[in-house]
Amino acid sequence: MSADKVFVDTNVLVYAYDIDAGRKHQIALSIMKDLWHSGLGILSIQTLQEFFVTVTGKIASPLETPVAKEIIKKLSKWDVITNDMEIVLEAIDLHERYKYSFWDSLIVASALAGGARVILSEDLSDSQSIKGITIKNPFK
Repeated sequence: MSADKVFVDTNVLVYAYDIDAGRKHQIALSIMKDLWHSGLGILSIQTLQEFFVTVTGKIASPLETPVAKEIIKKLSKWDVITNDMEIVLEAIDLHERYKYSFWDSLIVASALAGGARVILSEDLSDSQSIKGITIKNPFK
C-alpha cells in the first residue's frame, strides 16, 4: 500500500517559517521536513498566495519579499493544485453542505483534486472526514 498524500493548509506553512510561533513553529517545521523527504506534500496556489501575504506582512518577524519568493519557488516542486472551474464548483458544494467559508471549502476541494487523504490545518474541524479526507490539527 502506498503512503497517503497530505495537503498542507496555509497556517502550517506559515508556522514553519514564523520563528516567533514557538511550539507551533517546531511542530510545523518537523511536518514540512517530513513531507519534503517523503514527497507526499500537496499545496494549492491559494495556500501559496496566502503564505506570501502572511509571512511578508502579518507575522511579528516578517520575511523579506525575496526570501518568501525563494521559499515559494522551492515549494513549487511539490504537487501544487491550480484551482479550475471544477474545483471552484466543488468548493461551492462543500461550502453549502459543510458550512465552511468558501475559502476553507476551496482548500478541501483542492485537497480532493490532488488526491490527498489528509488535510493538516488548525482552521478546519479536527478529525472530521469529508469525502475520504481526514482533517487533522497537528497543533492539538
